[in-house]
Amino acid sequence: MVAQQQERAAVLVAFVAAGLMVCGTGCSGGGAAAQDARTGSGTVGTLREAVSVLERAGSAKASTSMEMATGGTRVTIRGQGAYDFRKQTGWLKVLLPQDPAGAAEHRPITELLAPGALFMKNRGAGVPADKWVRVATAGLTDGNLVTGGATDPYAAAELLRGARSVTYVGRTEVAGIPVRHHRGTADLEAAARSASAAQRPALTAAAKGFATTAVPFDAYVDDQGRLRKVRYRFSFVNGQRKGTVAVASTLLLYDFGAPAVVRLPEPSDIYAGKIAE
Repeated sequence: MVAQQQERAAVLVAFVAAGLMVCGTGCSGGGAAAQDARTGSGTVGTLREAVSVLERAGSAKASTSMEMATGGTRVTIRGQGAYDFRKQTGWLKVLLPQDPAGAAEHRPITELLAPGALFMKNRGAGVPADKWVRVATAGLTDGNLVTGGATDPYAAAELLRGARSVTYVGRTEVAGIPVRHHRGTADLEAAARSASAAQRPALTAAAKGFATTAVPFDAYVDDQGRLRKVRYRFSFVNGQRKGTVAVASTLLLYDFGAPAVVRLPEPSDIYAGKIAE
């Protein structure tokens, strides 16, 4: 199941080739809007509070996409689900793209997100259809920021705790909702130091596993301070060629308050055998 570190640069290609391959081992209103009309600490502060605001909002539906251009082809993995920010649990149905050779579409992979763990069903070759695969996120070189084909919504918000060099771009809309657009860079090490106890080990691993700890982002916050959309651009060291590989991950949040019910698998439901790569 777990690929070698040098394969992490090709993680999205591996998703397509192997089914899903992991890498590593193992309410503010007008006042806030006025602040954000300029660059500086006000804008940074708004983003660093994103997690707290989402926790107060409770839960939301989520859409995700992860893309990478390789060999002249853009590979995109999409997900749909819901997340409870108070419990730090959620679920996603992740859809892999069609094989380049034109093979039939993959079945959606069901993912359950929990503090310190990622559970996957319909993982692919070697896993019984009724079993789950469990991955400890702190043992992944990317801290599960890209491994599952989607960035955990809570981790995506926690990354903004490391926001720096932020610029307020202006007003726009996301899915018809007025938002404030911010652009900047998140520092993985700073985010890990400020993260919740449950998320800190995974983000600490990510700070060591990427080509750089600086992660460019575009974040969109509504007039209630809720994160509506964030797009990160991660860089991997390419183990087979010189240079780095860029992976873009986008999270869209909507329908705040929608239920996000997650029932984690029992130990007997978790597959413990070898997984084909």
